[in-house]
Amino acid sequence: MQGINETWEAIHYGGIMVYPLLALGVLAFAIMIDKAYVHLKYVKLPENLLKLVETYGFSWEELEREVGVLGSKHYFGRFFRPIMENREKPVWWVESRASDEAQQIEKSMSRGLWILETVVTAAPLLGLLGTITGMMHAFKLIGGAGLVDPSGVTAGVAQALIATALGLFIALICLFAFNYFSRLQSQALDEMERLGTRLIDHIRMDQEGAASEAA
Repeated sequence: MQGINETWEAIHYGGIMVYPLLALGVLAFAIMIDKAYVHLKYVKLPENLLKLVETYGFSWEELEREVGVLGSKHYFGRFFRPIMENREKPVWWVESRASDEAQQIEKSMSRGLWILETVVTAAPLLGLLGTITGMMHAFKLIGGAGLVDPSGVTAGVAQALIATALGLFIALICLFAFNYFSRLQSQALDEMERLGTRLIDHIRMDQEGAASEAA
């Protein structure tokens, strides 16, 4: 508890710029929690479903059961359903519906990432503004006759350093989080494209088999 109080007291010396920086930090933390929850809940693909699609010889009924377990909000479930529901239509039609759904999924997965990207840029700038404010406060206390208030100058320098450090710290955390979640999104979309190709190949084989039987 004492350590927390000391940390808060040190941050308090950072001046007025500390408060918007803390607001950005809280907002960024909320986005990180949300993105982590979404990934674990709606992006992670069950191993049994992955193995089923990889077999090529799966039945559509079995796939529908496995996809139904995911729920309506799961991104892979959203991607698979247009393919399953339109598997009797021409392949180009199925590919078009899957592409449209993938674009909507990408937009959903990207929601909130722009905030982290903005904080990466804004936090150091706010810290720099706090630095300038603190140094201006310190310089005002240095008169033509020399130093008039040493403790006041020290407080101004402390304000400058704290604001800079806090802005850089928040920016670094957001930068790592932005890159991490962007990579997770890219990997998920690549996996959707790969598994979508498996389903399209299955549809092609079904349609070619039906055409051979008709002939």
